[in-house]
This record gives sequence, structure tokens and C-alpha cells, in this order.
Amino acid sequence: MLTAMFAPQGPTFRELVVQALSSVERGYDLLAPKFDRTAYRAPEPVLESVTGALRRLGPFGSGLDVCCGTGAGMGVLRQVCRESITGVDFSAGMLAVGRAHAPTAPDAPRTDWVRADARALPFGPVFDLAVSFGAFGHFEPRERPGLFAQVHSVLRPGGRFVFPIVAPARPGSRHYWSLLAFDTAMRVRNALWRPRFVMYYRTFRLAEVREELIRAGFEVELRALEELGRRADGSPRCRLVVATRTR
Repeated sequence: MLTAMFAPQGPTFRELVVQALSSVERGYDLLAPKFDRTAYRAPEPVLESVTGALRRLGPFGSGLDVCCGTGAGMGVLRQVCRESITGVDFSAGMLAVGRAHAPTAPDAPRTDWVRADARALPFGPVFDLAVSFGAFGHFEPRERPGLFAQVHSVLRPGGRFVFPIVAPARPGSRHYWSLLAFDTAMRVRNALWRPRFVMYYRTFRLAEVREELIRAGFEVELRALEELGRRADGSPRCRLVVATRTR
């Protein structure tokens, strides 16, 4: 991750520090011009695997990318939605970059970029598909039921909310300790500094998320993203959560 962060075209250490001491919204406004050259962007293998899975589930009419950032997920929607796609994010800077880099092919679905908080989506039930990539760490666990209820409210009956979720790091592994150290550092930072910057890697637990989605009115199915491989015990490295609005 550090190699990607400090690549020649990526953000400098100073820029990352300034971002980390800002609010989430202001931090991403600052990072937006270089965001696509950081390790925070959804990896291409994940995007490609999700695209393949959605092609098997679709096609879809209209799609929504929740917390779209600079539009990595919009690229997925563009391949599986026939009519329109919408990206929503509360960072004006991220939306500006996404809008500037969006393709303008004549056969592409209509594309809209909307500045709004995902906890108060400004839409009716007009979408057939909602996706999200890598944004859930910006929400406290207590906020998730409201977030899921918002996504449920903007989907048509039978609409799907789809997102990848990576298998948790094995306790005691290097990855486990690095995530624990990051989350601990963020909690200390938020206890001592304002405005808060909410970004936690270890709070989005599959069992809890599944129950919250069911309570929000979704039927939940898990699908292994086989292209991303399996761990030594045979479990998938990454699963696709497919939550269908049933009521």
C-alpha cells in the first residue's frame, strides 16, 4: 500500500497527513485529483470480477453507485445498465474528477453525478441496481441500518444492492496486525482531533451486515468471486453480497 501511496504521481506524505487531519468530505476533496493513483481505489481485478457476476444477474435498466468517489463503480454500471447510471457522493472534488473522466460514447447510458449524503439519498424507488465499492468503512456500525434502509428505499421491488466483501484477515497475520494498527490509530486521532475522520477497516463484519440487510427488507445471497481465488482452507478470498429488495 505504501508503495502505491508514494508513487511519483500519487499523493505525497504531507498531502496524506493534511487529508487525515481534515473531515471526511474535505479530505476527499483534497485527495480527489490523485485518488485514482492511490491504493484506496477499488482494484481492477475486483471491478472486473463484479462486472462478470452482474452480467450473469442482469441486464439492468438503471443503476446507482453509492459513495461513487471518482467513478470506479460507475465503470461497472456502465457495462451492465442499459438506460441510466447515477453516481452519488458528498465530496464535490471526487464528483468533479469522475465527471471529467467519464466516457462520452453515444451508446453509453445516461450518466448523472449527484452530490448528496448516502444517509439521506435524494431519490425515489427508481433504480434496479445499486453497487458500492470500498466506502463502508466511512460509516460507524450504528449508521449502517439507516444506510441500508436508504438504499432499500431507492430500489424498485426486486432491485438489487450488490457489493464485494473481502475475507477477514487471519488473526495473527501481518495483514491482521496492520489493519488493527490502522484502526487503533484512527480511533486515537478521532479522540484527540476535530473534525473526525471516520475510516475503519475492521467494523464491517459479514454476519452483522447480513442481519442488518435482512432487517432492512432485503433477501441476502452470498456468491464467491472465484476469479479472485481461495484461501488455504478453501474459503473464497472475496464474496459478492447480493441483497434483493423483497418488500
